[in-house]
Amino acid sequence: MNINDVSSIPQYMEVLKQQKATLKRAQGFKGQRAIPKKSRNEVISQFMFRQRMNSSRNSSGSQNIRSSFLPPVYPPSTVSLKELDKIMLQDLSLEIHHRGKYVLVRTVTPIDVMTAVMVIVEDENERVLMLQLYNQGKELSQTQDLPEGVVIVVKEPYVKLMADGDFGIRVDHLSDLLFVPGFDEQVPLSWRARLSPVEDSSAFWKERGNEFFELALYRFAIDCYTKALETTSLPDLAMKTQLNRALCYLRTHQFDATLLDAGAVLQKSKHSEKALFRKAQALYYLHRFQESCMTHKLIGQIYPENSLFQHEFQRASARLAEQNTGNYEFKKMILEAKRRRPPHLERGTYVGPVKIKATHSHGRGLFTTEAVKAGDLLLCEKAFAYAFHDDENPGDLTLLMCPDTNKMSLGTHGELLKSIVQKLHKNPSLLPKFINLHHGTYECFDIKIDGQAVVDTFLVQKTIELNCFGCPLLSRQSHIQTMSADVAAKGENKKFYSAGIWCTASYVNHSCLSNARRSFIGDMMIVRASRDLPPDTEITFWYQSPIGNLDGKPANLQNWGFGCDCTICEDIQGLSQAVASTRKRLSAELEKSFKLSKNKMSRIEKTLAGLAETYSQPPTQVPHLGLWPGYLSLAAISLTSHQPEKAIQFGLRALESLGFVIHGGSFPDRQLEVMTWGLMSDGVVGCWMILSRAYREAAPGHEAQAAEYARISYKICVGEDDTFDDTYGKLSARVDGLLVTV
Repeated sequence: MNINDVSSIPQYMEVLKQQKATLKRAQGFKGQRAIPKKSRNEVISQFMFRQRMNSSRNSSGSQNIRSSFLPPVYPPSTVSLKELDKIMLQDLSLEIHHRGKYVLVRTVTPIDVMTAVMVIVEDENERVLMLQLYNQGKELSQTQDLPEGVVIVVKEPYVKLMADGDFGIRVDHLSDLLFVPGFDEQVPLSWRARLSPVEDSSAFWKERGNEFFELALYRFAIDCYTKALETTSLPDLAMKTQLNRALCYLRTHQFDATLLDAGAVLQKSKHSEKALFRKAQALYYLHRFQESCMTHKLIGQIYPENSLFQHEFQRASARLAEQNTGNYEFKKMILEAKRRRPPHLERGTYVGPVKIKATHSHGRGLFTTEAVKAGDLLLCEKAFAYAFHDDENPGDLTLLMCPDTNKMSLGTHGELLKSIVQKLHKNPSLLPKFINLHHGTYECFDIKIDGQAVVDTFLVQKTIELNCFGCPLLSRQSHIQTMSADVAAKGENKKFYSAGIWCTASYVNHSCLSNARRSFIGDMMIVRASRDLPPDTEITFWYQSPIGNLDGKPANLQNWGFGCDCTICEDIQGLSQAVASTRKRLSAELEKSFKLSKNKMSRIEKTLAGLAETYSQPPTQVPHLGLWPGYLSLAAISLTSHQPEKAIQFGLRALESLGFVIHGGSFPDRQLEVMTWGLMSDGVVGCWMILSRAYREAAPGHEAQAAEYARISYKICVGEDDTFDDTYGKLSARVDGLLVTV
């Protein structure tokens, strides 16, 4: 939804075509031995040259588009290392997944980072091959975290033929990779450092772990602490070591593991201050705020002098309050989103009067649990994962290609895939929440092998494909940009490079006749009702907006595997060719008329009347979307021409074309009231502001109510109304009251 899908753009289609040709060519070498034609020194020298070239390009500061493709789908290894047989590099074959086998290698070069972390590795026979590690975290992208001499196990390796004719082991699934500590028994003696008896003691390994910790080399520190715990018989040393390892896990976002270590310490010493504090922090980052607060309270009771606890407790309590009440300081959130890069906000998720349950025909959906009014907050959700592209300081973009499905996206889709794979791998407790999202017919599982969660990268990709939202940094900015554009050309189908997954919002199904709207502040999605809804109503918002759709075609929802059955799409599909041609012709005439320097109002009104005749049902059932921009423009022109009565007439018609039912709008002596809310376009805010200004002159009693409806509409479109008075006002020089423009 709103992602920058480039699957049908010729220049990218050509790139995909070339990639598919490369894959097909590679299949011709399937089964051949993966023995490089170059010598060991040539392979290493060529790699080092490319690494230096890439480093200079990366430091140039220019924006690049990097291509990344997903190989044909293959499952991760689900076999323990103990059940696999060792194989040497010279015995590997091209384009084959070596099931039942593993390779043991060590790095012999620094890394090169592009869309993958690349390094040259050797086996015990000193044969060399490139190793390409996909979906790795930032810590592995640092040279110091994968220096020369690191020993690695690749389970059930897959060797591919690359576009340049060289070979490489490609690893897509994180659990297919095991980093082996240098002191492990699996490491060949020739690769091991010799240790004296003193150096092989538990105290030595603890201190060695401390040294790595000070250097922020947490993976190496964890290995050393683990070795100390395996060899010590001293309870005090074991407890201190486990606390240190818990802190390493916390620093590397392995919160599940942090809880295990902190919990083990608390079983022996239930009032351990450090264990309680690390437990509270891990719970906070897992968004288990209630438990985090309870742990903080315990710390406060036992250690009231702990000043750091006070700050952390306040932070957890604030998140819990947001989660329970839905009360947010939206202006502060906006400032925080502008300041942070990436704009990951420290906020809790509020799930309002909604619940997930089965629908009649569209799987699961989100339903109201009580009656709600237009503008009411249904959901304010922190992203499960979020990848940000800064338009003001643009970095590299990734063209992610899926040859299996012929889909391509340009933006941060590849970064989003990596962040989700990493998050699930580090915190298996989050797996059920994610894999419960819709993923089509792709089979999934939730298992651990060799102490690691098995995360299927291709399942994650499929889930992203069906649940991903493209998003702006701030919906307020996006709204202002839309309103600053030509009033007759306002559409809602913008594409964004930034993208994220919001799990609860993913259950909201599509309808062109939506009854809710989503908006964004950083990585927070806000969903508000755009109509008055009774209990047990399914919440819907559009995946593709019908507003601004001038093609006269039903919503294209092939990506999600279903067609829209709303009355708008049914109306389009049911049009005769003659009526469809007439509608298209009159829409073009209308657009042309507004562009003329001297547009004739009578001619425009006549065209609108003819266009209205192409709709056979009332706008409350099928919104007359072709009339909306025309009447809105006429309202603006009339107010500019000091004809407030005309402005009111056209403004009300514009809203009625979207399905609004409004009582009293044309009668100064009656109450102005929206009886039924229609489709919520950004332009609705401006329309109500035009009406408010027109009523000021023609029917002052309606001015305040029209302005209030503008505020409610703004809240629905932008997510909040705290900034309404900063965005719209009477002092604006524009007829629609917009104060801020781009």
